[in-house]
Amino acid sequence: MCSSKLSLHLASLLLILLGSLPFSSTQAEHDASVDKLGQNPIVGAGAHFSWVIFNDLKADLEKKTGRSINLYGKDSSLGMGCNAGIKNAKNYASSNQTFGFVCCELADEEVQANHLHVHPLALEPILILVNEANPVNNLSIKQARALFRGDIRNWSEVGGVDRPVVVVTRLHCKKRPGHWKRILPSADEFRKDRLNVKAADAMIRRVTDFKGAIGHTGATWMFTHQDRVKAVSIDGHEPTAANLASGKYPFYRTLSAVTSRRAKGDVLELIREVQQGHSFRKVAKTYQLLPLSQR
Repeated sequence: MCSSKLSLHLASLLLILLGSLPFSSTQAEHDASVDKLGQNPIVGAGAHFSWVIFNDLKADLEKKTGRSINLYGKDSSLGMGCNAGIKNAKNYASSNQTFGFVCCELADEEVQANHLHVHPLALEPILILVNEANPVNNLSIKQARALFRGDIRNWSEVGGVDRPVVVVTRLHCKKRPGHWKRILPSADEFRKDRLNVKAADAMIRRVTDFKGAIGHTGATWMFTHQDRVKAVSIDGHEPTAANLASGKYPFYRTLSAVTSRRAKGDVLELIREVQQGHSFRKVAKTYQLLPLSQR
């Protein structure tokens, strides 16, 4: 009798243990996932215009890598920019996985000096902005450059109303190639009596403030309903990815991620996912970016 009770008791324990195994296994996998996503996040920082790409893809990238990702760069006026991106990339360590993003092309000398790898993502149109009250919707490339140089000082000279031209510039990263230098190749060539701003949001405010303003910014800028600006076409060509691909739209810059040469593993995986993944095509379409993998 005792033997039968003991056997029954052992059998019951075995059933309980067997029944709990699937739950325990699932729970362990869940706990591991929580630990991986909740601790030691990958940190990206840098220029707003490249931040937009990673921010829009954040959920997909976290799913792909199994890591939480913290991104900094939404506000262009809070110390975020290409220099911050480079600094963050250089902070990489196996226990502190970091990368940066930049909106300017980097000279080879700068890349070598900082021991970086550059991962090009896309070409971004540089929008030529005017106040929405301006009736001008198209400029030739010669007219656009003449306006920024100060050779043309009244909108009536390019088919607009009799109103003085106010040039607004954000001539950041002056030692780096590309970006605004495709409008005019050096800061010295821009009109001397111009409004210089330090951040993209200030650019939008100034063009909103002055009905005669002309300025410039990247296509990934997050405009609001309060912004009274519009982008003009150049030689009849809109600032679109298709016109970048065909060479018809002349003003653009390269958006890239940057990493330390020591970087490996999940950091590189998430950048490859941006470069090659299907989800980036949707983001690129939203902002009229030309993914460099399509060139």
